[in-house]
Amino acid sequence: MTRHLPPLGRRGLLLGLSAGAVLGGARLALGAGPSGDPRLVVVLLRGALDGLAAVQPYGDPALAGLRGPLALAQPGEEEGLLDLGGFFGLHPRLPKLHAMYAANEAIALHAACGPTRSRSHFVAQDMLEIGAEQRLASGWLNRALAGLPGHEEGANRAAFAIGTDLPLIMRGAEPVGMYAPSRSDRPPPDLYAKLMEINHADPLTGPAIQEGLRARGFTAGVLPPDEQRGGFVELAGAAGRLMAAPGGPRVAALEMTGWDTHAGQNGRLRVVLAQLDNGLDALREHLGPAWARTAVLVMTEFGRTARVNGNGGTDHGTGSAAFLLGGAVAGGRVVADWPGLAEGRLYEKRDLMPTLDLRAVAKALLRNHLGLSPAAVAAAFPGSAAIGEKSGLLRA
Repeated sequence: MTRHLPPLGRRGLLLGLSAGAVLGGARLALGAGPSGDPRLVVVLLRGALDGLAAVQPYGDPALAGLRGPLALAQPGEEEGLLDLGGFFGLHPRLPKLHAMYAANEAIALHAACGPTRSRSHFVAQDMLEIGAEQRLASGWLNRALAGLPGHEEGANRAAFAIGTDLPLIMRGAEPVGMYAPSRSDRPPPDLYAKLMEINHADPLTGPAIQEGLRARGFTAGVLPPDEQRGGFVELAGAAGRLMAAPGGPRVAALEMTGWDTHAGQNGRLRVVLAQLDNGLDALREHLGPAWARTAVLVMTEFGRTARVNGNGGTDHGTGSAAFLLGGAVAGGRVVADWPGLAEGRLYEKRDLMPTLDLRAVAKALLRNHLGLSPAAVAAAFPGSAAIGEKSGLLRA
């Protein structure tokens, strides 16, 4: 049997438990700095976001044949996509992100990927957080802290993290403390969906679990509206409050799990996308005036297959979508060197072809937003001299 779930350990929770890990495993790491400085937030979506669902290229003629039941309604139709300019559409469960896009405060980055082409969660997540094509003991965001202006005067002292474990992206020589938010005793909603997925073929446990959930008011792919919130929303709001405080942190890394959608993708994505949408809006709201000096990079370890599988889901792929948002972002557009979805254009005839290295985006944020020197950016991303900064992402 193919194993998709990482062991307990550095990740802290089973990745495949989707929104179950959103509540218990959502984590945040921060680095302190003067209150007037720019803010950078990196959100890691663990499990591989299906970028073709989050930012659907409805104008691509090959989409419908590949996606089948996963293809969403056109903009303007009931439960249709939120239009992003006539070719791409945002998933309808991302209305608050769409409002930021309309306010020129959000960019959709498509056909994006990290340093590796591995379809292993473990390898791809590690390389995305390390920021290199080889193993290192530290993450690129921690290495970047050493190059922040004012570091020599101790601007990064008293850095800390919210959560039960420190993500690799923030591990390294720079000090980062820990704080764990309280947990709700209520089981997270996607835990039920995962239990159904694991047990549906079992003649004994499958019917029993399905009947038990039906008796409690659940149906496959449908969850109550109040379950659209979760640990990530609470975590993002806390990050906003901390980063808005005088002398508060200026760099943060958040984690959200629940994106490994091998089965029942439409129903499961509705839940986690709504949580992401609410969480990003909570971050914006609680940052207050500091939002104008903030850039938020939302990214995932890899995308998912272009074709729908037999379980109404998608498998591990390559190219995906990412988001860049905040008051410091020159938004209101999709940034994509679109490769197309025709079979001859797919990566290994199965995945969205990656045309944007996420290190190019991160380098631009470190250099042009946080003000790191070229040498400090190079130290954050060793061995990547051929990857240039992506231009035009930030307001002048």
